[in-house]
Amino acid sequence: MSLTEINIREKNFHNELQSKKKGRFENVFYKALYNIHEDFFDFLKDNAKNSEILDYGCGVGSFVEKVINFSPKRIVGIDISEVSINKAREKIKKSKNNANFLVDNCEKTKFENNSFNIVYGSGILHHLKINECLDEIHRILKPNGDLLFIEPLGTNPIINFYRRLTPKSRSIDEHPFVNKDFEYINNKFVKIKIKYYGFLTLLFFPFYKSPADSKVFKLLSNLDQFLFRFKIFKLFAWSVLISAKKN
Repeated sequence: MSLTEINIREKNFHNELQSKKKGRFENVFYKALYNIHEDFFDFLKDNAKNSEILDYGCGVGSFVEKVINFSPKRIVGIDISEVSINKAREKIKKSKNNANFLVDNCEKTKFENNSFNIVYGSGILHHLKINECLDEIHRILKPNGDLLFIEPLGTNPIINFYRRLTPKSRSIDEHPFVNKDFEYINNKFVKIKIKYYGFLTLLFFPFYKSPADSKVFKLLSNLDQFLFRFKIFKLFAWSVLISAKKN
């Protein structure tokens, strides 16, 4: 497996991260994105049955544990971090589910052309060379196959300021999505849908505990979706859900 300098830095960063016993403080903010994960898994629930699926940058396999319940024909998880893959394999042994985890380079995978019906991931593309990743995903997707990714945006000045204040919480190569990245998706795929999340739900996250049961969260989430109809408010979103098809 040939690795670039970026690949090696990402590998070392995530090996170290997954070796720590405590999670990152920033994880507390992710409840503000509860609805993006709802929509993400709703898509997979509707499309995973009898499909061949790749979890692209699978980490410790948490998403695979959920998606395998949607009856895919085959599911594979890849990650550049050996520590993550070892943890994923241990988890899947305990659950006795039929999934396969491999250490692999997402920019240049070992898979043949047209291998998967669905390639999904969360917070992975912005760690790597986005164009190379999208080229590789296009190569390994079957015709009419689906791409599905959750990715952070690099347009909110408040979030960007926080990122600058906490450099040790992320790898130096991270580059959240900006307009030029969406342009490449438009050139490579068809039937592209981009949905924005995490403005008011992030600003007011101390005011609700469990998003799944919170009327406040649902109200804020609905207000977000109304505001995101206007281009100016999209600049303040935290993350996007990207879906597209290979033509």
